[in-house]
Amino acid sequence: MTSFTHLFYTMNFYSDETYISWLDQLAENDYVIIDDFISEELFGMISTYFEKRLNENDLAKAGIGALGGYTVDKQIRGDYVYWLDESKDNALQPFFNQMNELVVKIKRFCFLSISDLECHLAYYPKGSFYKKHIDQFKERNNRILSFVLYLNPDWKPEHEGELIIYKENDAVKVSPIKSRLILFKSAGLEHEVALTFNERLSLTGWMLNNPVGLGFL
Repeated sequence: MTSFTHLFYTMNFYSDETYISWLDQLAENDYVIIDDFISEELFGMISTYFEKRLNENDLAKAGIGALGGYTVDKQIRGDYVYWLDESKDNALQPFFNQMNELVVKIKRFCFLSISDLECHLAYYPKGSFYKKHIDQFKERNNRILSFVLYLNPDWKPEHEGELIIYKENDAVKVSPIKSRLILFKSAGLEHEVALTFNERLSLTGWMLNNPVGLGFL
């Protein structure tokens, strides 16, 4: 069993001033990029768990749409996902602890009504992509903020596979480098995952205004 001390020391801790700086950027730009968000120890822990899920063929082909409109279309997205559950995926408790701390700070400093998280491991094989989309849906407008934690230790520019965020006439490219977290508004912010020329790993999720229910994306 993982000890409380072990769970405690795998988290990165940040001052209120650091959180405020991040959240100011989020408020101004609709997104914020945070490098080295997690510790080396936590990166290793998540990567080991991800590899285990891959080796046991636990990831499923990802789809699009919500509830009754859910479909799988490889022409739109090519990733495979494993949905996480804090009550069952105990090996990742330090990650959930750190994200829950981030939620506490967002609620405190941004006055957002966040009541839950949903997240999954996402694996993009070489040659896959996810076309332009938004994370909020008419059928299920529960998502407030989206986040992506990248788990690629040796990402190179020639691998491409960037997250591209579209803002008015601008396109922001975010490389999926190790331990980088991007946090952005779920509603109205179009984005895509560019064609990747290497296997691409991430932990992707959403902060919700209501508890997780049926109809996972």
